[in-house]
Amino acid sequence: MNKIWTILRPWLTALLILLTISGGAFGVYRLRTGQTTATLPTAPVRKGEFLVLVRCRGALRANKSAGIYTPVVPNLRIGWLAAAGEQVGEGEVIVKFDSSTAQQQVMQKEAQLRQSAASLDQAVAQANITAQQDQTDLADAKFAVERARLQANLAAIESRIKGEQLKLDLSVAEQKLKAHQATVAQHDASSKARIASLTRQRDQVKADVDITKARIDQMELKAPSSGLLTFNLNYSGVMSTNEARPFKIGDNVGSGMALGQIPDLSTLEMDAKLEEGDRGRVAVQQDVVVRIDAMPELLIPAKISKVSALAELSMEYPYNRSFRAAASILKPDPRLRPEMNGGMDIIISRIPNALSVPAKALFKRAGKPIVYVAENGAYRAIEVEMLARNPDEVAISGVPEGAKVTLVDAEKEQPKQ
Repeated sequence: MNKIWTILRPWLTALLILLTISGGAFGVYRLRTGQTTATLPTAPVRKGEFLVLVRCRGALRANKSAGIYTPVVPNLRIGWLAAAGEQVGEGEVIVKFDSSTAQQQVMQKEAQLRQSAASLDQAVAQANITAQQDQTDLADAKFAVERARLQANLAAIESRIKGEQLKLDLSVAEQKLKAHQATVAQHDASSKARIASLTRQRDQVKADVDITKARIDQMELKAPSSGLLTFNLNYSGVMSTNEARPFKIGDNVGSGMALGQIPDLSTLEMDAKLEEGDRGRVAVQQDVVVRIDAMPELLIPAKISKVSALAELSMEYPYNRSFRAAASILKPDPRLRPEMNGGMDIIISRIPNALSVPAKALFKRAGKPIVYVAENGAYRAIEVEMLARNPDEVAISGVPEGAKVTLVDAEKEQPKQ
């Protein structure tokens, strides 16, 4: 018995080792197969309408907006601002400028106006007094002439010598009358000139007062229309555009400059940059789906409203050329705001009942498109025909609906068995 055990023992040991190795290899194989099936991500082949898209990016713009302009008044300083980003109604006060200097100027100019008016009244009164005195002196001179003439006539009858003497007196009286008449004319002209000068001074000061009061009335800006209040950036005193900030209380502003705008949110549109190669595929009235970066869950329907006819050259390297395209928002969301960044998918065409897979599920082998279909824990490469594509999906033929295709290259990702 011991002899038989001695003979069989090496064979039994070898058989046990072989069974152990075989079981381990089978376990490793099963483990790798299970890991491969669980590791490679897949997606089903979908059947339905396929959209051929052109994707581009841009920002929301308001097609209509009312500008906010500062009045034509020198030395403006902002004293109060309504909150930016808030809804305002037409006629509401949105900006108040510091009017303390103008108020002080009005007080000074009104004092000058009162002084000018008093000087004018005094000049008018003095002119009236002078005119009355001149009229009295002129009347006395005329009386003296008439008396001298009468005496000369009477003396000519009585005595020739006396008559000649009185004629001489008449001539002197007439000369005095002429002198009085010239004095009256001079006084009248002088009074009129002084009154005219003082009147001009008064009118000038009054005009200054009216202008200053009108400027004070313009120190409050009212909303030209209802909408969302936005203010421009203040580039005054900054070294670079990155340092610019919206206007705030205390900032000095120029006269007649654009301070902000009130966009009409019902006219929002996505203004995007269109690649030169896609320009010929895009036309007005094509359907668009707009996406906003801040609200990725929101899909906004829109339509192409305009496409630029001329290309724009980029001023930064690489110097690409592009076109501008705008899509009008059909159903504005109350959360949308101008300058929000986002993108739009322009629907070029629609393919009904198309089979499609994610774009990253399509690979190439020997220059031909293929997909890897999952079958019983393994992956098989199948050659397909590509019908159309968009940035996310590819329309194909050659695989059945519902088949599972990998999203990674199975030949590179699947471990060797």
